[in-house]
Amino acid sequence: MRKKNSRILITGAAGFLGSHLAERFLERGAQVIGIDNFITGRVENIDHLFKNPSFRFIQADVTNFIHVPGKLDGVLHFASPASPIDYATYPIPTLKVGALGTHKALGLAKDKGAKFMLASTSECYGDPLVNPQPETYWGNVNPIGPRGVYDEAKRFAEALTMAYHRYHKMQVRIVRIFNTYGPRMRKKDGRAVPNFITQALKNRPLTVYGKGRQTRSLCFVSDLIDGILRLFDSDLNTPVNIGNPREMSILQIARAIKKQTGSRSRIVHKPLPADDPRVRRPDIRIARTKLGWTPKVPLEEGLARTIDYFRSGC
Repeated sequence: MRKKNSRILITGAAGFLGSHLAERFLERGAQVIGIDNFITGRVENIDHLFKNPSFRFIQADVTNFIHVPGKLDGVLHFASPASPIDYATYPIPTLKVGALGTHKALGLAKDKGAKFMLASTSECYGDPLVNPQPETYWGNVNPIGPRGVYDEAKRFAEALTMAYHRYHKMQVRIVRIFNTYGPRMRKKDGRAVPNFITQALKNRPLTVYGKGRQTRSLCFVSDLIDGILRLFDSDLNTPVNIGNPREMSILQIARAIKKQTGSRSRIVHKPLPADDPRVRRPDIRIARTKLGWTPKVPLEEGLARTIDYFRSGC
């Protein structure tokens, strides 16, 4: 959807990913309406967008009601707490935005005849018994564990999105987002990269949970947004993994950040949280073959840009 007169609504627009997505749609010549209630989003992420006459912002909770006059060509539902520390703090809002928020966003897209995109997650795979994880894998999720509020909210959101696609014949896109990092992450996000960078820059101990053998696959935010836009422009209605297939242990990530910051920090180990995934690596064959997408930004470059952002005071 590259029409310069296209009108796009993004929920969670003041968040880490939502703000980058809004920025890119504006660069493509679209009009963008952003919605956020600032539970985890930050106005600092979108301050620069207010200067653009094609950007409009609405402060609202999308679990209640979404009303936007005029046409819409796309509705992208990116609102949700997205880190373990966030959904531990906001378990019920996490469930509500995945269920009620998705329902409201789908209803709006249906009413406007707009394409709908759901920001889903690799957490749909839970603590996977298959590695790497293809889109055909159904997952290994504890529905009543501490992470269940996020995992099951996203799994329900996918089911609801596919129901609207099948029943109402809506054009839908579902992106399963794997570990992503980059500028506009919060210092107290709770995820590995911002934790390690914040600790390293202050020469404080780097906190590794368990033995640090659990793996993650880090994708720089600009690569992720490229993949999301390619998926949005495609005709794929079923879930697609977008992430970097380069798999690293948490301990390797900690050491890489320590080296790149020149930190004097030591690495300390703490107990592993409940249901923490042991492996995380996307199978991106669909993204590669159907979208022509692969991540481009090397880890060292992405970390350097992220570290610079954190050094600047973010």
